[in-house]
Amino acid sequence: MPGGRSATKHSSKPAWQLLFSEALHLTKPTPSPVQSPEMAGTGKVTTMDRILPEITAVSRWLEGMDLAITSLTSETKSICLDIAGFQSRVTRLEHRMVTVEDHMHTVLDKDQELGFLHSKLIDLEDRSQRDNIHLFGFLEQAEGADTPSFLRTVFPELTETVFDPPLEFQKAHCLGPRRNDSSSKPRLIIACLLRHEQVCQLLTVARACGPIKTNGYEICMMADFSRDSNECRGDSCHFALK
Repeated sequence: MPGGRSATKHSSKPAWQLLFSEALHLTKPTPSPVQSPEMAGTGKVTTMDRILPEITAVSRWLEGMDLAITSLTSETKSICLDIAGFQSRVTRLEHRMVTVEDHMHTVLDKDQELGFLHSKLIDLEDRSQRDNIHLFGFLEQAEGADTPSFLRTVFPELTETVFDPPLEFQKAHCLGPRRNDSSSKPRLIIACLLRHEQVCQLLTVARACGPIKTNGYEICMMADFSRDSNECRGDSCHFALK
């Protein structure tokens, strides 16, 4: 009888095959899941008795899997929140980068504009000083009380040149505080001529003449340019009264 099958006959089959075998014999009487005293005495075990521990183990394993899946779901949600936070930060950084790039372009434009304005300022400074000359080598107090008259008289003598028309100075003065000792180191004299043509004429004559020394000092002359222009021109703007 089906109810009398012993477990030894099916001991080599796994549990799922036993369940499938039982499903095929549904039309036959199903053995009782409870062992009878006689069967217990003989040591026989039914199919359900073998399956129940496995089902219990599988149920515990599924419970453990459910806990693992729950933990994994929680960690996945946490990771999703972190990713969302990173995306938000990246978006803010992109906006800041765009703002920085816009400011950079603005700064570059302003820098170019400042460079242009600086060059214009240098040009204006040079043009405003184009009628000036710098003189060095005259002893202290040699110019007397009237520096323009002194220069108007001394240049034709030093260069042995007759200027026609005569040199006309708008103004001239020594740079720095006045010294009482005539043997002191000469001060720089800045002179402004009335006409720019006479500045060019005076510099040309200065280069054409031989070197002249007065009281041990060589008389030097140069055009009055801005500091930037002097750095670009180098020594080409310095002329000695030769």
